[in-house]
Amino acid sequence: MSDRLSVLKTYKLYVGGKFPRSESGRVYEVTDAKGKWLANAPLSSRKDARDAVVAARKAFGGWSGATAYNRGQILYRVAEMLEGRREQFAAEVADAEGLSKAKSAAQVDAAIDRWVWYAGWSDKVAQIAGSANPVAGPYFNLSSPEPTGVVAVLAPQESSFLGLVSVIAPAIVTGNTVVVVTSEKSPLPALSLGEVLATSDLPGGVVNILSGRVNELGGPLAAHQDVNAIDLAGAAADAELVKALETAAADNLKRVLRPQAVDGAADWAADPGTERLLAFLETKTVWHPMGV
Repeated sequence: MSDRLSVLKTYKLYVGGKFPRSESGRVYEVTDAKGKWLANAPLSSRKDARDAVVAARKAFGGWSGATAYNRGQILYRVAEMLEGRREQFAAEVADAEGLSKAKSAAQVDAAIDRWVWYAGWSDKVAQIAGSANPVAGPYFNLSSPEPTGVVAVLAPQESSFLGLVSVIAPAIVTGNTVVVVTSEKSPLPALSLGEVLATSDLPGGVVNILSGRVNELGGPLAAHQDVNAIDLAGAAADAELVKALETAAADNLKRVLRPQAVDGAADWAADPGTERLLAFLETKTVWHPMGV
């Protein structure tokens, strides 16, 4: 028997590449599937949400201006870092979702593979979202995809890690920056992901992670005038909240990705397709005269 005291982990937010506590000083208890206490997570406030949007906007120019190849390299680096911390994330997912060791490891493996999958799309998405358009005249016409801007993401509630990766990776690989509200009851894998992102060459502010109440943070993000789009995946179970957030988002014509019917993590393990890659892209069309 050892009389050594264990070192309990202090979970923090991830905003602008740094790890602040909530400005409110609030925390809330996070428990496992059996109700056993795991940790105290920061209970983010509206001020934290505003700070995260500022950080995301500041990072947008550099990230959207990076080459697609470079963005793909960075996403692949995230996968490399996660591979080295696989056991830690498997344990956190097991606690968060009440899964067996084997099932939680499979969830983490799928999440790592998903980072790699989206990394591979970075320099290919323009081929399916862009085109050279046929026109009649002495000019040519090209359409190409561009990122929408700052995207607020309500992460899935039941799939604390695979679902989280499935909504973050497609948004950032195309050049957007994101403010993520974690699963309310299972935020710890998401907060640990911030530690990986901070050491994976991803510029600070590209991904900002907030834990707390979806009802408290969703509204300010949906109404924020400097947020260009919102993903409502984490509000799938609350039709009234979805309606309220869509109404708030309409004020500055945000793009809204409505939640799909999600019943547990199994759906997030399915082939993701290209829907989320294309959801937060704008199309720029350029006309150019042709020399004779």
